Amino acid sequence: MKRDLIKYILITENEKDVYIQGWVRTKRDSKGFAFLEVNDGSSLKNIQAIVEEGVKGFDLLKNISTGASVAITGSLVPSPGKGQKWEIKAKEINMYGEAPADYPLQKKGHTLEFMREIAHLRPRSNLFGAIFRVRSRLAYAVHKFFQERDFVYVHTPIVTASDCEGAGDLFRVTTIPHEVIKDGKVDYARDFFGKSTYLTVSGQLEGELFATALSNAYTFGPTFRAENSNTARHAAEFWMIEPEMAFADLDLNMQTAEDFVKFLLKDVMENCKSDLEFFSSFVDKKLMERLSGVLEKPFVRCTYTDAVDLIKKSGKKFEFNVEWGIDLQTEHERYLTEEHFKSPVIIYNYPKQIKPFYMRKNDDGKTVAAMDVLVPGIGELIGGSQREERLDILQANMEEHGLNQKDYYWYLDTRKYGTVPHSGFGLGFERMIMFATGVSNIRDVIPFPRTPKNAEF
Repeated sequence: MKRDLIKYILITENEKDVYIQGWVRTKRDSKGFAFLEVNDGSSLKNIQAIVEEGVKGFDLLKNISTGASVAITGSLVPSPGKGQKWEIKAKEINMYGEAPADYPLQKKGHTLEFMREIAHLRPRSNLFGAIFRVRSRLAYAVHKFFQERDFVYVHTPIVTASDCEGAGDLFRVTTIPHEVIKDGKVDYARDFFGKSTYLTVSGQLEGELFATALSNAYTFGPTFRAENSNTARHAAEFWMIEPEMAFADLDLNMQTAEDFVKFLLKDVMENCKSDLEFFSSFVDKKLMERLSGVLEKPFVRCTYTDAVDLIKKSGKKFEFNVEWGIDLQTEHERYLTEEHFKSPVIIYNYPKQIKPFYMRKNDDGKTVAAMDVLVPGIGELIGGSQREERLDILQANMEEHGLNQKDYYWYLDTRKYGTVPHSGFGLGFERMIMFATGVSNIRDVIPFPRTPKNAEF
């Protein structure tokens, strides 16, 4: 017998005989019959089943409670109850697994902190089921956007010997015994890979290699940063989308980033309507207004220099002062998007001293062709740049950043042999999910968050 997803039943209403499998959300007993609210995770909405005395499996009801898994065969009939058009009149019920009284997700309110402690069960709740359906849809939309534009999907390495950002916040990968490392007598030439290796902080540099051969490439995978940060926006393991485009300058890069964000939002608004309505009702009342505003307005373009002037002249008190040559803080980014421009903003042409070695130096000698996409409610969503394609200037940049050029010979070869202007950006996938759902903590939009002192599940 075919399995009918609850989502399918609620949308089509075509088939009168149905078979569902799922988990019981609530059970109400009455004399001679019982009402079961069942959900299989395919939809935010439950479907109610009426199980009357005499139905095959009726005696199982005494062991069925919230959290139990069941299979129900029955007829789809109009429902007299409020808030539901259809319900199932059961012909047969089976139980796969009981859920004892200590099942944590009883029908009551739970804090987000508590839900993180039961991350293995939280997808069964309304909130987290909706979050992870949206996450899944956004992941699909990422590939759809790039595949429709002839970008080649590249799997870049998770284990790397290079530090893309030059930040030094890396997780070391080694097979050398801990006690040897602790004593400081380490010869990494004898390690598994024959050199110091780390978990990747970015797939960008490898993505550039493919862009300089295939014109357009993108990577979408996990990245790792060993920052001891416990903020709501940072995690030690997170996913990044990093497209790279050959023959593309900063203007094309900014336009592609804007098109990408709008494409993702449009897709999720069309395909996750009930989930977004749920977020708008229970998470962020202004969510739909904000998302619609992003789709309707062109993103403002503003130079870093002008942005600093606007912030300094705003008359607002900020926790962090801003001066030319200092990176903008989240409070500054949110002021620009939420109060001054009241729209997404792309800040570009940043001071070279606060940006990585691979960004293209502008003619003024002080700035680089970097850009950040800022959105209301989040701040920075995307960071990117035109890459430095001139070999001599790239080598000088690496020297200024204290990088050993021998370690990056493969990267320099792309400038030595047939160099071309190219650009790209990185979008933190979890931040995109936070923006699309209104959920304010990164720990709640990734299935099993990895943060300082936390690597459960």
